[in-house]
Formats: sequence, C-alpha cells, structure tokens
Amino acid sequence: MTQEFADSPRSTVGLEWEIMLADPETGDLVGRAPELLDALEDESAPERHTVTGELLTNTIEVTSGVGESVAHAIGDISNAITAVRAATDPAGVELLSAGSHPFAQWFDQQVTDKSRYHNLIERTQWWGRNMMIWGIHVHVGVEDRDKVFPIINALTAYLPHLQSLSASSPFWAGERTGYASNRALVFQQLPTAGLPWPLHSWADFEGYLEDMVHTGVMADASEVRWDIRPAPRWGTIEVRACDGLSTLTELATVGAFVQVLVEHFSRLLDEGETLPTMPAWFHRENKWRAARYGLEARVIVDADGTQRLLREHLAEIVATLTPVAKDLGCATEFAGVITILDSGASYERQLAIADASSGDLHAVVHHLIHEFRSGPVAPVV
Repeated sequence: MTQEFADSPRSTVGLEWEIMLADPETGDLVGRAPELLDALEDESAPERHTVTGELLTNTIEVTSGVGESVAHAIGDISNAITAVRAATDPAGVELLSAGSHPFAQWFDQQVTDKSRYHNLIERTQWWGRNMMIWGIHVHVGVEDRDKVFPIINALTAYLPHLQSLSASSPFWAGERTGYASNRALVFQQLPTAGLPWPLHSWADFEGYLEDMVHTGVMADASEVRWDIRPAPRWGTIEVRACDGLSTLTELATVGAFVQVLVEHFSRLLDEGETLPTMPAWFHRENKWRAARYGLEARVIVDADGTQRLLREHLAEIVATLTPVAKDLGCATEFAGVITILDSGASYERQLAIADASSGDLHAVVHHLIHEFRSGPVAPVV
C-alpha cells in the first residue's frame, strides 16, 4: 500500500491544543461547542490558525499554521485563543485545559454529530464513551521520509519525559487516581493507540497500513493513533503522548522540547550515525512509570537497562541540547523545562490545590480556569 509523505520544511513546528468548555460558576463541562463553532470556523478560514470541534461537544481544538519557529506557532495559538474568547466570554463559557476534568462523568457528555465519531463509539463502546481526555499534539517537519522511523524509534525513549512534563490528569470522575497522567493509560485502550510498533522503514509502515486496512482495523493512515506517529499528509512526525497542557507557556515548552529532539536526531543521521533504540518492553514499562509517578519516576534510558531519576535526566538533556535550541530560535521556550521542574507540573499544582481545599475538586477546576487565562500559578498551601 503506497503512502506518500508530503514535502515539509525541516524542523518546522505545528501545534494542536484541545480545550474544555466549562460553566464559570460550577466548573461543570458544557456541551456548547456546536453553537459556537459555525462562526469560529468561518472567522478562522482566512487566518493561519484554525478552530474546530472534537469528539465531544464540550471541546474545541485550536491549531497553528506551519511555524518557522515555536514562537511563530505559539503566536498562531494565541491568536486562536483570543478569537475563541471573543465568542465564549459573551456566551458565559470558560476555558481550561488538562488531561482530564477533575470530576466530570462520561455519561453526562454528548458526542459530536459526525459520522467518524459515531463510528468510533459504535466500535469501541464503553471505552470510547470514556474518552474524556484532552491532549496536545506537536508536529515537526521532516525533510526526508527515510528519516521518519529512525527518529520515531529514538524519540520513543523520550516519551516518559514528555508525558511527565505535561502530566495533568491526576483526577478522574471525582476520584484521586494516584497517577500523574491517568489519561495516558485510558487513551491506549482505543484500537491502534498506544506506543508505536517498532517499524524500521517507510516500507514497513506501508506494509503495516496495508494489513490494517485489509483486516478492517482502519480506513487509512489518519486512524493510526500511536503516541508518536508519522503524519504523511503534513510531512511531519507527530507526538501525541502529552496530556492537555494547562497554560500557553507550558505548551511552548513542550513544543520546543519535541522540536529540539527531532532536530538533534536528524543531525545525527546527517552525520551517518545509527540512532539509539531500546527494547519495546522497556518503553512499555517507562510509559507506566511516567503515568504513575510523573516527574518523580525512575526511567530506563538505554538498551542496557540503565535507570535514571526523570528530573535529573531532564535537566541534563536541557544542558546538552540547549545549543540545538539556540540554533532553532527556541532557547527561551526550551528553558521552560527547568521552570516546570522547579515550580511543578500541572498535576502537582492540581494536587496541591486539592490538598489545600480539603479535597474540593471544584477548587481545582477554578484553578485550571485561572491558569488558562493567566499562566501557571503556584498554590498557597
């Protein structure tokens, strides 16, 4: 099955951000996207950004254009949020983002009336209905499709780092889960979701797609839902492992981290090096550890089974790859990794708010609403 890979300028950046719609008083999710989207989609048509619907009517998604830098893509996202607020503020709707809503129940939510979503729910049933999850996707342009799978296979070792930096789903349906990212384990229940298969070439990917289409698992490549996947239509590698980020600055940080890693591995390939890989069972264990412990995880970092504290390893990566970030013009955003390490990821901030308010998850939602407007806020405890 031939699958073309679009031309894409090297290391350009695209961002997608899924955003919840909530009642400003109660913090409950509200399914009001359909009434807002007709105007928002029309208004965004001539812009670089887009505003679209998602699986549930309580969600909208904003996307950037092709960014020459992280700052370029973030500018698009900022403009999109401004446009959305021009519609949601008068309508009495608030915005927030996290990997999960602290207390919402799946049976209170409505599925968007589109055939692709109805088909998904028909096939996946209870698990599909439980997809009350929100995430961000980062696209990075790759100029040669022969680089795609070597980079994906190397980048998979850094999924726990990205998952932990973005972790923001410690609560689920009103319960404290004990996980930094409950979303990570929920999402992988969907067919074709989860860690990527360890394919080695573009021909392997085409063979995989042929098998999946032939056996009725999927219709086309857009239904590959791996944590990292090729995006053939855009000529990018797309990282999908991250929880919904609670602030624009954190979105910029994670976008920069992905861009820097992809460019770093691309340079190694240019120099004729073979990129490092690890056994699939190490990746699976790392994903669970990052979901459970977040930034406190101890992760496996090489094929020999060496283990490192994630916080320490992240700081070393920043020190090592800052020259690449400077070349890409995203050093400031990349340095945000250290800010997250110092001030806490969203899951840590949410847990602190819950602890300070005797477990009041409504307080957590209002905290997230405030952060989405104003940026990360250290809770007073």
